Amino acid sequence: MHRLTRTGGTAELLRWLAGRAEGWAGLVGPDGTVLHAAARTAGAMVPDVAGLVAEGASALTERGVQAYSVDTGAYTALLFPLGGSSPGVGDLGAPVLAVVTPRPVAAGLATLLADVVLPLSLCLQAETLERKRRRVDLAESRGREAVLHLLMTGQLSIAQQVAGALRPRLPDPVRVCVVECSGGGRDEVARVCADADGGRSWIVRCPVYARHLILVMPAEAETPEPGAVPPDETVAARVGDCVVGVSEPVPLADTATGYRQAFHALAAARELATRHARFGVSPDSALVVGPAGHRWADELLNPLLTHVPRRAQDPGSQELLATAASWLAFSSHATEHLKVHRNTLAARLRLIGELLGLDLHRLADQAALDLALRVRSTPAPACTPEPAQSGSSASGTSEAAGGLDAILVRPAVRDWADQQLAPVLGAEETLRTWVRCEGRIGPAAAELGISVPGARKRLTRLETVLQRSLLRPPSARYDLWLALRSRDLAAA
Repeated sequence: MHRLTRTGGTAELLRWLAGRAEGWAGLVGPDGTVLHAAARTAGAMVPDVAGLVAEGASALTERGVQAYSVDTGAYTALLFPLGGSSPGVGDLGAPVLAVVTPRPVAAGLATLLADVVLPLSLCLQAETLERKRRRVDLAESRGREAVLHLLMTGQLSIAQQVAGALRPRLPDPVRVCVVECSGGGRDEVARVCADADGGRSWIVRCPVYARHLILVMPAEAETPEPGAVPPDETVAARVGDCVVGVSEPVPLADTATGYRQAFHALAAARELATRHARFGVSPDSALVVGPAGHRWADELLNPLLTHVPRRAQDPGSQELLATAASWLAFSSHATEHLKVHRNTLAARLRLIGELLGLDLHRLADQAALDLALRVRSTPAPACTPEPAQSGSSASGTSEAAGGLDAILVRPAVRDWADQQLAPVLGAEETLRTWVRCEGRIGPAAAELGISVPGARKRLTRLETVLQRSLLRPPSARYDLWLALRSRDLAAA
């Protein structure tokens, strides 16, 4: 009995009891509802076992005894309540062990059932507690995922309110860390991460990538303690098959930017012996567009920001903004991130494209929308105001592109573009072809005259050189399109 309790639980105990009784064994509720059941063989079903057991359970509950039996012409049903605290007094709310055996009842079977009540009761309690623990863990995991989603969509105050019920408190500023685990080791790696930083970080299981953990960590102090090892480096050293990418220090409100940086660092870390990399390529494109860029972004997004749904069940402006940001970051995986059906996602994207006058199948319009959303979520940098340019309305695709071109020729943006492309200057044919083919490997391979696996290998090498993710979203293709466009405008 105890061996089966440890190894197989309630199901194995009941199966063993059914074999010993040469009949049927199960757990039933006080009202006769069968909760668990097992039969000696598939063909050993007792006629009207449910009615027989229900009759016995009802009588047992009414009389409040510790054992009860019901005899029929061919079978006997033996019933023992689980969880009784004293002889002769049963627990009216506890399940009942019921065994139906052929007559005559085997010698010692009643004693055996009385002995199995305690281990079966403890086993059932343990399984119930385990299910409750899993529900609590799932609820906490969903709560943390919700807080991360709010941070990624810029809803800082609501995120802090929700996080107040959990622990630890959200740090500010932060580094965002993405840990890529192998196989099903994400829970174990989460425990290692919690131990490495003393529980100060927010650890979230990524809702999009099943092998990823996202850590929102406190940014290190300016002068760390001598010999102190950052938690991300500790995790990379202690877990031999994980890869770690870490962002620059960012304000808590810029968690989405930190996540993109950490994801790009992860792509670079896969090719390093240390399996660890920190993002340090260049500033975010939203920081170099200046006041004119902020005006352009406001004009482009205005139809979306002021959208009022016709029906109460239709998505409003905030929901559409979150959908656009999620789709640009995760592509088709946005359905897992937003917890919506793919048809719902497609309908929302059509509406967004119609409101903004953009063709979201084109990489150019995707890059424009991505930049506008990032600019809107970034505080305007302190710089000399620039005069507004006339005729820069962004209500359509051509007007949006024209307004964006005026931003991309700014000296600060040209410097940013040069910094982005510096590692591949002079050898950018593959990158330009891939961007020109809307970021699709098949058409790019055909235009380059190579196989699809060959094109994928080239792009993987470019990920290492650029230290940016290209093949998996969040991808750097929007920034690369902007950088290449800025250089082409400067050359023209």
